[in-house]
Amino acid sequence: MRGNFAATKHTAMKILHLISSPRGEASFSVKLGRAIVSELQSAHPDHTLTTHDLTTTPFPHLEEAHITSFFTPEEKRTPALVEAVKHSDEAIAELMNADAVVIDAPMYNFGIPSTLKTWIDHIARAGKTFKYDGKTPEGLVKNKKVYLAISSGGVYSEGFMKAYDFTESYLRAVLGFMGMTDIKAFRVEGVKVPGMQEIALDKAIQAIEL
Repeated sequence: MRGNFAATKHTAMKILHLISSPRGEASFSVKLGRAIVSELQSAHPDHTLTTHDLTTTPFPHLEEAHITSFFTPEEKRTPALVEAVKHSDEAIAELMNADAVVIDAPMYNFGIPSTLKTWIDHIARAGKTFKYDGKTPEGLVKNKKVYLAISSGGVYSEGFMKAYDFTESYLRAVLGFMGMTDIKAFRVEGVKVPGMQEIALDKAIQAIEL
């Protein structure tokens, strides 16, 4: 096990693991995400783990009913709006209850999969996960540790392709806006590059530091 857990070992932890790749067992982001979860489990034997595969149980893309429900006071919602807000309320409650969040994020066309973006659309709600104090935004999802398991066919953490990486930068920005600023990103990259693909996953797992 890597990392220093002298002060936190044996403390209870609630872990939320989000999968967004449709490739299942073949997914490098899933494999890296599971390795991060395993490290957390080893460091916190008294833990609970909730795993959501966003590709098999996807959140609906936002429609008018969802937006209306978000901005309608609870006591004024119609039965249809109560149903429309259910996914969002449940996702936010689950997020708030977690101590650590592991997000598997394969890079698709320089960004995140639509399944993960839809989950974000349901949790990013004014008055619930962020608010404005005057003109200053304040994130309301605090005291969370977030771990990103990012996979990519090429190398985007450095070099000229770094400018095309909107995966890590977007996740850090939107999660940080909601108050989740304690973020560590781990990458399995070059999985389509000869000479790198054979060792990419092992290299990524060895780099995990909680």
